[in-house]
Amino acid sequence: MPVAFSFRKAIAGAGLALAAVACQSNSSSSEKTKPAETTGANATYLPAGTWRGVLAAQGQKIPFLFDVETGNNNQPVAVYLRNGEERLKLDEIKTVGDSTTIRLGVFDAALVVRTDGANKLKGAWVKYDAKEPYRVAFTASRGNQALFYDEYDDGTKGIFPINKALSTSTATYKVTFTDGEGKSYPAVGLFKYRNGNLSGSFLTTTGDYRYLAGGIVRGPKGFRMKLSTFDGSHGFLFTADDVKNDGFTELKGHFYSGKSGHETWTATLDPNAKLPDANALTGMKPGQKKLDFKFPSVYEGGSISPSDPKYKGKVVVVQILGSWCPNCMDETNFLAPWYEKNKQRGVEIIGLGYERTADQKVASQKLLKMKQRLNVGYDLAVAGEANKDAASQSLPQIQKVLAFPTTIFLDKKGEVRKIHTGFSGPGTGKYYEQEVAEFNQTIDQLLAE
Repeated sequence: MPVAFSFRKAIAGAGLALAAVACQSNSSSSEKTKPAETTGANATYLPAGTWRGVLAAQGQKIPFLFDVETGNNNQPVAVYLRNGEERLKLDEIKTVGDSTTIRLGVFDAALVVRTDGANKLKGAWVKYDAKEPYRVAFTASRGNQALFYDEYDDGTKGIFPINKALSTSTATYKVTFTDGEGKSYPAVGLFKYRNGNLSGSFLTTTGDYRYLAGGIVRGPKGFRMKLSTFDGSHGFLFTADDVKNDGFTELKGHFYSGKSGHETWTATLDPNAKLPDANALTGMKPGQKKLDFKFPSVYEGGSISPSDPKYKGKVVVVQILGSWCPNCMDETNFLAPWYEKNKQRGVEIIGLGYERTADQKVASQKLLKMKQRLNVGYDLAVAGEANKDAASQSLPQIQKVLAFPTTIFLDKKGEVRKIHTGFSGPGTGKYYEQEVAEFNQTIDQLLAE
């Protein structure tokens, strides 16, 4: 029923706020074992059509929609996760016995499901690269369905007082999130309500929560906003009540992330709400002008350094990323085709991968899978483990790495000219357009020098 929505995570002295939410990993080890596939004579086939999946975590239901495409003998050939306007194609599907494993794109995770009666599924969402064993119960039913349903149906279902707060145009909110330790950080909320669908975006200084979709339902005392998303790496649920019952000029609610992440949030309608400058959150240490690193390439035996002859006299973009990071996936989906169109201008990109494993070979495999699935033509290196502190230590010329992704611009002399924290992905609408425009402007300026 709902459409799209995104969010970008804030720092502003708040420290690490809900690391499981944005691309701010501090994981240092991997789950070593994966669920064994069952064997048997009867294969499980997923009938074609639209399904409503539900993740059960923290006493909450995190719903999402997905479409199944079948081929010969009605076997599933692709699953498309639907997050508002986004369609994430999943085509690594394997059925053994009564169990079907759907690998979740570039992420080291899967939905492992079985039939549970006609047009129903049950199983688990499994993250293989989590620090601790990570399984979340999953159910699904087939058929066109709303993402959310009214919790309190008093006979006036569907009536909602539309006013200037939520309408077909995007409303901007000043947002404050507060974690379990009482630490708060700012954000900007963007919401649009149209044809019964709620969409929008949360922005923070270190990333966005990508596409969220939802709707307006009845809560215990009035109307309630609900938004959710599932991209394979993250399962999010946002709820908020209409504090004044005036069409959501003020919001108060909860944010649930996967198995255990929980924060509260408040928001006030504010068309002038904005975040600190993403180019001013970190910088080079005093006296430092160049990056000095040499990391192993994802290809065995190779290495990558900004002082390599390949980069001499060129503008170089250094991308700090992880294959586990949805915001990094969004940035890579922009950078990969951009590079193919612009590399002849004298521009190179180096991707520094920080993975959720200390094993260099395993990390290389994860990055190579991302490289293949996202058609990445620029160089990728294994830089270390997925930890902001570790990333900062591996790049000692920088004051601090605050987020995955972080983008560093080097001029033709190899000197750092800009460090951009985070990335506003396509789910953020005009903010994504501004991100792309600023990127191109920076490159044009450096090439003209």
